Amino acid sequence: MTQVIDPTMPPYTDEEVTPLKPAVQPEQLQHRHLREGEFWREIPAYKEVDEATFLDHIWQGKNSVTHPDKLLETIKGLAPAAFVDDVRDGFAKAPMSLRVSPYMIACIDWQDPYRDPIRTQFIPVGSRLSPDHPMLKLDSLHEQEDAPVPGLTHRYVDKALFLPLDTCPVYCRFCTRSYAVGLDTEQVEKVQLGVNPKRWAKAFKYIASRPELEDIVVSGGDTYQLAPRNIRQIGETLLKMDNIRRIRFATKGPAVMPMKILTHGDWTDALCEMAELARSMGKEVALHTHFNNPSEITWITQKAIQLLISRGVYIRNQSVLIRGVNDDPETMRLLVKRLGHIGVHPYYVYMHDMVAGVEDLRTRVQTALDIEKYVRGSTAGFNTPTFVCDAPGGGGKRDVHSFEYYDRDNGIAVYVAPSVKPGQMFMYFDPIKSLSPEAQARWQDPVTREEMMDEARRKAMDAAR
Repeated sequence: MTQVIDPTMPPYTDEEVTPLKPAVQPEQLQHRHLREGEFWREIPAYKEVDEATFLDHIWQGKNSVTHPDKLLETIKGLAPAAFVDDVRDGFAKAPMSLRVSPYMIACIDWQDPYRDPIRTQFIPVGSRLSPDHPMLKLDSLHEQEDAPVPGLTHRYVDKALFLPLDTCPVYCRFCTRSYAVGLDTEQVEKVQLGVNPKRWAKAFKYIASRPELEDIVVSGGDTYQLAPRNIRQIGETLLKMDNIRRIRFATKGPAVMPMKILTHGDWTDALCEMAELARSMGKEVALHTHFNNPSEITWITQKAIQLLISRGVYIRNQSVLIRGVNDDPETMRLLVKRLGHIGVHPYYVYMHDMVAGVEDLRTRVQTALDIEKYVRGSTAGFNTPTFVCDAPGGGGKRDVHSFEYYDRDNGIAVYVAPSVKPGQMFMYFDPIKSLSPEAQARWQDPVTREEMMDEARRKAMDAAR
């Protein structure tokens, strides 16, 4: 006999329920507690800035810090002068330009700037820099080698990376495209990938000519910096191609200047219109963003993300595993949970690319393995990021644990990519400072260095047989 449930009755009884798990502790719900209020007023330069002004994306852009002197002026009284001198030294040696939004400045703990995870990402200090790994290359992922036309990388069979511009709302120290993004620095003369209709036309022509291409990542630079008309132009041009099924607009904007989504209506409209157009065609336009630490997510972030979600935009996040930012298992767990709480899908966590000038930020492959093991099971599987190594040399993204061989003593992980570049091997190298003194000494000798890599290749080949 089928039991009929009375919809007017509450879905429980008066019987006492015996809990199977202990009561939830407040710290287990920390991911729901976002920074509230006008927290930016704690910064002397922003003390008199009201909410409407602070949420204005134009004000954010005009007041972004682009020089150590402006940083000193902005945080006057919060950090010692010696720290700013350390910053000057850091930028003299850095491959990236300086640009930090007021929002990011306000999120930094200036009582402890050396250990703050946001400062670590955007503001280098000379005293913390480490020598580059001897196997490092400026374009470590060989994006230019896989570019049939400038600013378009075609590596995977059905996916291409389109770089329509070379500027960002902020400049991350660890940018994998420090070879092109931002202004020239004392260390790097950049490849020019500015907005150029002729260059775009060549990219579109190539994409249309390759029927196997179905998925286009529009990045840069940062699509936050594209004018709304450019968002529409790129979106409509690609969606009209029969072969293209998916477009991802990549931007760090929601992490570093979320208020633009709230106050630059035309830009937000353009993105949402492209998502709606894609759905009407049975295709997909998604936003891919880049949060690295839970403290980057505030009430402003949540409000901006909810606006996009309410208008049908699907949002994925790609983090980078960074020493001092999120290489602690509990910090990564909190980031993953907080992203899920605000409606952002935690998609990837990358091993830090081997780019110039940021050796102090890289972690070991073993660190990623340990953190992935810790995070898995703390939330639903579909909301748990995949930890990947974007293999140096152009092998593409490999699950971090999928190495053929990992020499933990010398810090050499060997990957293969049979569907991307069959027959080749790709090596990721742990930071030398993370190795034993004996291993560090071995890396200093070019002959021994080659012997170590040859041995790693042989053992990887044996493992693959």
